[in-house]
This record gives sequence, C-alpha cells and structure tokens, in this order.
Amino acid sequence: MFAITGITGKVGGEVARNLLAGNQPVRAVVRDLRKGEPWAQLGCDLVRADINDAGALTSAFKGAESVFVVVPPSFDPSPDFHEARATAATLKSAIEAARPGRVVYLSTIGAQATQSNLLTQHTIIEQVLGELSMPITFLRPGWFMENCSWDIASATNDGVISSFLQPIDKPVPMVATADVARVAAELLQETWNGRRVVELEGLHRVTPHEIATTFADLLGRPVRMQLVPRETWESLFKSQGMKNPIPRIKMLDGFNEGWIEFEGAEAGSRKGKVGLQAVLQTLIELR
Repeated sequence: MFAITGITGKVGGEVARNLLAGNQPVRAVVRDLRKGEPWAQLGCDLVRADINDAGALTSAFKGAESVFVVVPPSFDPSPDFHEARATAATLKSAIEAARPGRVVYLSTIGAQATQSNLLTQHTIIEQVLGELSMPITFLRPGWFMENCSWDIASATNDGVISSFLQPIDKPVPMVATADVARVAAELLQETWNGRRVVELEGLHRVTPHEIATTFADLLGRPVRMQLVPRETWESLFKSQGMKNPIPRIKMLDGFNEGWIEFEGAEAGSRKGKVGLQAVLQTLIELR
C-alpha cells in the first residue's frame, strides 16, 4: 500500500495515477473526505488526515509500504518559519510512530542553500525528517513549468509577460509536474537505504525569453517579456496582500544570482521527458 498525501493536488494526484496505472494499491490521504471521493471511486483506500494532525497522520501512514509527503505551499511565511518547524515536528512524530517502509518527501531545488529565502521551509523540514531511521528520499525538482499558468491571460490579451526571473536570457532549471509525479511514483517503488537526494529538471534549462517565444508560437501572436524592476518588488508584493515578502524576494534573487541551484548542478540532475511547449499547450487548452 502506498500512502499519498496531497492527492487532490496536481503532483500528488499524478503520483497516484501513475501508481494506479501499474495496479499498485493506493491510500488517499485527504483533509476533506468529500474531495477524496473521486479517488475512492478509482479504488483507493480513503483516509482523512491533516498535515498538522500527528495522530491522524500516524493512522494514515501505518502499514504503508511507502509514503509520499507533500506539504501545502506557504508563500507568505512568518519570518522565523515557525509554521515549517511545526509541520516538520508533526511529520517526524507521525512517521516515527507509523513506521512505513520508506518515505519520499517532495522538496525543492536549493533546499541546501544557506541563505534564508522562501524555500528555506523545505530546508527545515529536510533537516528534521533526515533524522528518521527509515529510508527517505528528498525529491528536489526545479522551478515548475506550470507556474506559467499565471502568465496566460497577459500573454493572450496583451502580448506581454511580467518577468521576475532576470535577465531574460538566463537559463533556469525548470521541470513539468508530470515528470515530477512520474519520478516520484518510481522512487516510491524502489528499495534503498538511508537518506538520499534526487534532483530533477527538464531536458534543457529554460530562459524567460524562451517562455515568451513559445507562447508566441502557440498563440499565433507576438509575446514579449517585460522585466519587473527589483526595487518595486517589495511594495508590489505587499499591495497583493503579503505581510512578509522578503523570503519570496530572496528566493527570486537566488534563482537570478545562481545560488539556488542543484547540489550536483546541471550535470548531476535527473532529466525529465516533458518539454515546455507541451506544458504551455496544455495550460492554454485548460484556461
């Protein structure tokens, strides 16, 4: 039995579909049983548990051959990241009590970075879960190509995309969520010992300029990138409701300055199969 958290989300759902396609038994761990009903209809064992409820998580993970752990994203964390610290402690307690055979945690590129930024939340959780006695894999994907969904309206209507990734000709490690899910499903079924890190990106690194030109090809209209000046980021993010925009700003700095990178750099990462054009085509069709 493979216990999957975040199954109602994009990555967790695709992980489950990959396992079900291989006739593997899946336990769907959901916060809302009603939202999990479609998975029950597909033959999954349905269990209710919140990521911050150690008792419920223990029950959900007990008896599992492998557990896939996805933490809900927090784009506006507290300055001391106390939310991530609490989640890490809860997860560790539940996994230690349940004793599943293996764990795969969905982390991120740059989790090893020493400079504090938005991704430090995963650094904290990795450090705590790394103390577990059972085998654990930290899957660190690059920037999700699906983040481009935020740009479809402006690309379609105005032919302009605002870019925080700068300069626009700098290649960024990106990956499709379909590749993340496929690799996660494969890892869950593998056997290994101790702690390991698997870093994942697409076939080649993507520049913001390539995103614009790919949108242009697919939409049949000119599309260009427009840089958002860094000095405007803090006020802009605060105007959007963020209380603590500094971690997000530092994350963007990390990508732009190159210190958010894979431990093994480009040469040491696994490469996916799905390209940018296929991802953008799907996003456009779904809008």
